[in-house]
Amino acid sequence: MGIIVATNHQPGREAVSRGSRMLRTALGPAIAGFLEDPAIVEVMLNPDGRLWVDRLKEGLCATDEILIPADGDRIVRLVAHHVGAEVHAGRPRVSAELPETGERFEGLLPPVVAAPTFAIRKPAVAVFTLGDYVASGIMTDSQAEVLRLAVEKRKNVLVAGGTSTGKTTLVNALLAEVAKTADRVVLIEDTRELQCAAPNLVALRTKDGVASLSDLVKSSLRLRPDRIPIGEVRGAEALDLLKAWGTGHPGGIGTIHASTTLGTLRRLEQLVQEAVVTVPRALIAETIDLIAVLAGRGSARRLVEIALVDGLDPASGDYRMIEAKHDTNRESPVLLGVPE
Repeated sequence: MGIIVATNHQPGREAVSRGSRMLRTALGPAIAGFLEDPAIVEVMLNPDGRLWVDRLKEGLCATDEILIPADGDRIVRLVAHHVGAEVHAGRPRVSAELPETGERFEGLLPPVVAAPTFAIRKPAVAVFTLGDYVASGIMTDSQAEVLRLAVEKRKNVLVAGGTSTGKTTLVNALLAEVAKTADRVVLIEDTRELQCAAPNLVALRTKDGVASLSDLVKSSLRLRPDRIPIGEVRGAEALDLLKAWGTGHPGGIGTIHASTTLGTLRRLEQLVQEAVVTVPRALIAETIDLIAVLAGRGSARRLVEIALVDGLDPASGDYRMIEAKHDTNRESPVLLGVPE
């Protein structure tokens, strides 16, 4: 099994820069311009040839730009060439990270779509801090303090929400709090999205056919981690992660697709069942401490729910959830419901 460490192994930085510039030019002036716009986080081509963008404040917006199928096909094949991927009718999908600039690219060709389709998601250029979240009205002072204390007390936190609700951005804000500690961080993700300024950091990334998320979770345990953050919990690795977070490596942070706090635990159960038949509900209840749920896009984005997992109800056997609050009456702030 191979381990993919997030460092640049391509020889000749000048050659990489030149290739990156050539690729940027080949994308065309419209797409290149959108990627240069700091207010835009994602550029998408639909099969009908229309270009859409996702703006920080406005959310999804149609543009006046149209790409003919030949241009869309050329872009998908060009990206595949630059990253050494194979693409044709038998393998019509390209998942890649654009060289040097780090955008996440997902491209599809017929026959799985009617015409070439792709999405280019830009990496975060700056970390949005918990203070920034409060200032922008996305969360309250109390919610921010709950999250800060959860990180400080090494609680396991899941950030939930739908697509493009800002889960990764919030995780980066929490990782900024992690960076204030002396902990050794072994970070795991599929694509380069998480940012952590911790001085003692090992960043691992998956690679198709070489190392899966489950592989890297297991490998991370041999790297003497204090914390194991993960980009997204989305498969059978959920069970390995629960075991890691619950047995000597607390303080984990990760994202998951769910719309409520209880729905987050239900989704986690589904993912665990990809590895085992019987759901270890007690393990989930003991391991996951705090769930924060984001909803909305652009200026409508809000932290709509934040709750503590308070074990299992003896009568029903289901999860007990209580609202997470910051006790402002204590000289030394504590997170209500979570033992110190």
